[in-house]
Amino acid sequence: MPDAVKENRVIWGVGTSRTLRAHWMLCELDLPYERRPITSRSGETLTAEYTQLNPSQKIPVLQDGDLVLSESAAIVNYLGTAYGAARGLCPPSSPRERARYDQWCFFVMMELDANTLYVIRKHEDLHKIYGEAPNALQAARDGFARQAHATVQRLSASAPYGPYVLGECFCGADILLTTCLIGAIRRKIELPDALHDYLKRITARDAYQRALQINQPG
Repeated sequence: MPDAVKENRVIWGVGTSRTLRAHWMLCELDLPYERRPITSRSGETLTAEYTQLNPSQKIPVLQDGDLVLSESAAIVNYLGTAYGAARGLCPPSSPRERARYDQWCFFVMMELDANTLYVIRKHEDLHKIYGEAPNALQAARDGFARQAHATVQRLSASAPYGPYVLGECFCGADILLTTCLIGAIRRKIELPDALHDYLKRITARDAYQRALQINQPG
């Protein structure tokens, strides 16, 4: 790998589940990178420099040489595709297995993140900005609980059955799922026992523990 690429690999952002995803994948890959510890809603994402990188003014952002990439799931998948072959972290290459991988990613990002957890964050943590919406909050909590049971069914249907979403091999979709499940626990949403067992396996990974520390603000 050219030295210039190593020197120019940067992750912008710390302190959220989305930034954790990017740091975690880099830790899994053991890739060197520079950490820019800007945080959400601190004003640091509103600068001209950062807005040029990400017009949405949200974190995280990955710079990898001349590539600038936002959206945490896209960052996870790019890093796995570009650098994951030696560690078994590339998304599957066969169309059917790749479809199953994509299904997991889209399911997690929509049903467990955008449609439920983010609604809770907007109307609970950020209610002064987005307003109080008790009906929306309850619907989001109930919706996550339903999709948690669907997650258990999806896990049990993994073939070959294994400890991870695609069976025997850890992948980027496990990173996305784990961060959402941890977010649900933090918000006191009850999860089925099977998901607690899943989390115990995943969060014992050394890369996850290192990423937790790296993702801390300050």
